[in-house]
Amino acid sequence: MSVPNTSLATPIIDWLKNEIDQGHLEPGAKLLSEKQLCERFGVSRSVVREALSQLKSEGLVNAYQGRGVFVAERGSRQSFRLKATSLRDTEAIAHIIELMSALETAAARYAALRHSAGDLKRIRQALVGMDYAIVHDQPGDEEDYAFHQAIVDATHNPQFVALNEYLEQHARRLIRQARNNTATYHQDLIADVQKEHLDIFQAIERRDPLAAAQAAETHLNNAARRLNIYQGGADTSAN
Repeated sequence: MSVPNTSLATPIIDWLKNEIDQGHLEPGAKLLSEKQLCERFGVSRSVVREALSQLKSEGLVNAYQGRGVFVAERGSRQSFRLKATSLRDTEAIAHIIELMSALETAAARYAALRHSAGDLKRIRQALVGMDYAIVHDQPGDEEDYAFHQAIVDATHNPQFVALNEYLEQHARRLIRQARNNTATYHQDLIADVQKEHLDIFQAIERRDPLAAAQAAETHLNNAARRLNIYQGGADTSAN
């Protein structure tokens, strides 16, 4: 029930980089869809997303909601970088949690103010999907991704969306790993995790920006504590 290992994403990353370097994929060219990449490399969608997030973090590709992922123009590498972080690096994780908390609380606040009926439906669907995953003893990482992505989309701020896509590679995956580790080693806490998601959703639904921001901050703070619990009680090399 672990999040995708970087080694699983490496062949996809290397292949796409080679296609770009060799000119087989020129600037502006559309990449294969997530489904097509899953079929080509025999991996899950989470692994494909990990690979695409890495390429996005290096400025090699750009993603556009509803359109797909495209090769970026040459020389457009991003200057902002986050180092890859392991669960053992407690100080780096604390810094990432602070950054994620700032993004999550602001996104929840604006989602509460700006969401449409369609936005709320997508957030609810992801929440229901996580409920289903819990009942059927599944990781629920894709549903978790969809939940937080739907909240960011509901801000209707393209800068939030772009930053969220970048942070997916190095930051949000750690939060999902906390979720998966909780489900694996501390099943008694998984109901608390889902209650935190429900609190965020309900605050957004009733258009209460303060409550939404507070619920999102609580979720991130508790995720950090769950990471600490896991660090003290399990071997991170297993993930």
